[in-house]
Amino acid sequence: MLTPTCILGSAGIRDRATHGHGADRFVEIGSLTKVFTGTVLVRLAKEGALDLDTPLEACLTEVPKGTAITLRHLAEHTSGLPRLPPGPSGPPDDPYAGFTEPALRASLRRLDRLSAGRLGEEEYSNFGYAVLGHALTTATGRTFQELVDEHVLLPLGLEAGAMTALPPEDRRLVPRNLLGRPRPLWDLTGPILPAGGLWTSCRTLADLLVGLLVDRRLGTPAPTWRRGSSTLWHDGATRSSSVVAAAHDDGRWLLVHRLGSPGRTDRLAVKTLAATSPPSGR
Repeated sequence: MLTPTCILGSAGIRDRATHGHGADRFVEIGSLTKVFTGTVLVRLAKEGALDLDTPLEACLTEVPKGTAITLRHLAEHTSGLPRLPPGPSGPPDDPYAGFTEPALRASLRRLDRLSAGRLGEEEYSNFGYAVLGHALTTATGRTFQELVDEHVLLPLGLEAGAMTALPPEDRRLVPRNLLGRPRPLWDLTGPILPAGGLWTSCRTLADLLVGLLVDRRLGTPAPTWRRGSSTLWHDGATRSSSVVAAAHDDGRWLLVHRLGSPGRTDRLAVKTLAATSPPSGR
């Protein structure tokens, strides 16, 4: 079966949507959600609503005193928290099903006993971003959707709700079985949402990528973005959706989304960006 694929990019990259994909269909972006959670944090800090070095316990009363974890640690994956939420995982077809609001709050009360690594050392953590998102919504009294709308979408001239956890069903691009029926998806609308639960279209995602990394319209990019030798990038994957967003220091940029394995999406992104030439005059 041919894999729906969408590629959008800067000059020298041929934009294309193939095998049933569409640049305006809503797709799962998985962990790429994290860069928007990080952007909200940076924007709130710039406004003085909080500080990147605010201790987590100052935002969440459930957190025991003395963990020394700050919002910056969570954003940079240096909190020492485990990759996945603690406790029993959900079924194989929905691993975050058991990570509910009560489960999150129970985890916060024993956060001082959940270390998977040393504070200050990088340890990629979906759980840490769930905690960060909860801290941001608690500190501001806003929902996660409201924070994304107010601090990411609207400042970049995009419509509120253009990136959301609950897109219209008739605009979703989802995997289907041999009978054409939608396959089950992970439920990422609970506390894990700030770590990987947003949907948006490739066209909107491309606008966000250019606004945040190329034009720098909101200032210095969030610390969530991963730094390569000459690129800022981040990827994301769910059960059957994978995406890569990257911007080269010379101004080239690329977005690739596929209904398929993340490994192939990563390789396609690297190959496509490498095949382009730097803009003239750089």
